[in-house]
Amino acid sequence: MTTQTSLTSLGWQAFFQQQLSLDEWQQCYPVRVLEQHKTLLDVSGEQGAMRLPYTPAVLSQLGAICVGDWLLLNRSDVSMQQPTIIRRLERLSCFQRRAAGSKVGMQLIAANVDTAFIVCSLNDDFNLNRIERYLSIVHESGAEAVVVLSKADLCEQADERQQQVQRLDPMLAVVTVSGLNSDSVQQLTPWCRSGKTVALLGSSGAGKSTLSNQLLGQEVQATGTIREDDSKGRHTTTKRSLLAMPGGAMILDTPGMRELQLADCADGLAQTFADIEQLAQQCRFIDCGHTNEPGCAIQMALKNGTLEERRLHHYAKLQREQQFNSATIAQRRAGEREIGKLHKRIQGERKRQKKLS
Repeated sequence: MTTQTSLTSLGWQAFFQQQLSLDEWQQCYPVRVLEQHKTLLDVSGEQGAMRLPYTPAVLSQLGAICVGDWLLLNRSDVSMQQPTIIRRLERLSCFQRRAAGSKVGMQLIAANVDTAFIVCSLNDDFNLNRIERYLSIVHESGAEAVVVLSKADLCEQADERQQQVQRLDPMLAVVTVSGLNSDSVQQLTPWCRSGKTVALLGSSGAGKSTLSNQLLGQEVQATGTIREDDSKGRHTTTKRSLLAMPGGAMILDTPGMRELQLADCADGLAQTFADIEQLAQQCRFIDCGHTNEPGCAIQMALKNGTLEERRLHHYAKLQREQQFNSATIAQRRAGEREIGKLHKRIQGERKRQKKLS
C-alpha cells in the first residue's frame, strides 16, 4: 500500500497537504489522533500506529489536541519510541462546547470531521429543541449536518416526525433509519466515501453505537437496550475514538452529552435559525423588539403560521445562552492574559535582581 493511499484511508485531504512546505514533507510525516487519553495520544500514519505522550509541555506548545487532529512528527525520530511533535495542522472543522459543570472554558469534542450525523431517537426521547442545539454546534464547526432519526421500528409517527424536522430547514438532509436494519442504514453510505470522516452526535441512548456497528460491519461498540419506564436508551459509549470503516471512511462515535451549552457559536446559531434572521431584516424598524411593534415581520409570521412560537422562543433562549457563555469565557481569557503578563514581569524582575546581586 502506498503512503498516499494509507494517509487517504485516515482522512488525509488536499486541505492538509497544502499546509506543508516541501522541506516539511521531507523532514516530517503526518499522523492522525485516533484516541485521546489523559496523558497519551493514540495516533496512526504512514509508519503505523503508535502512542505519544500528551504532557503539559505538549499542551503548552501546541494547544489543546482532540480526536481527529493531524500532527506533524519529526521523520528523523521515526525509530524512537517517542517521536517529536513539530506542530498541529490547521483544522478543517472543529466541534466544541462550553465545558460541562462549573468550569469556565471551551471543551473540544472532535476535529476534521466532514459530516456529522446528528442521531435522534424517534421514540419518546424525540426533541426538536435538542436537534436545533446540535445543528448550531455542527454549523459552527464547518462540517455538514445530517439528521438521522433512529429507532423507526419503535415509532408509529416516524413520517410525521421526519416532516417536523424537515420543516426546520428545507435544505437539511434528514434520514430515517432502524439501526437493526442494515438496509435502512445503507442510506448513509453517500456520506461515508473513502477518505471522508463522519461523526455520530446525539444524546445517550439515541442509537449511535448501534448505527456505528452497522456502518463498521461488526460489533465494535457496546449497545444498550431501551428502558421500559421512560423509553430512553442506556449510555454505552464512554470514549471518543476514530475507527476505520470497510469502505475507506473513518467514523467517530461520541459519548452522549448530558450538557451541551453553546458558546462562541454566533454564526452556527444564525445559520440554524436563518429563517428568523431573515424575517428580522424585514421588520419596519431596525431596533424592533419583535413583540408588539408595528411592521414586525416576525410577529406577522407567527400570526399566519409560517413561524412556530416554539422555534422563536428556543432561538431567543439559545441566543441568550450563547451571548452569556461567550462573554463569561472572554472575561476569563482576559484575566488569564493579565495573570500571564504579571507572571512574566515577576520572572523578569527576579532575573534582574539576580544579576545585580
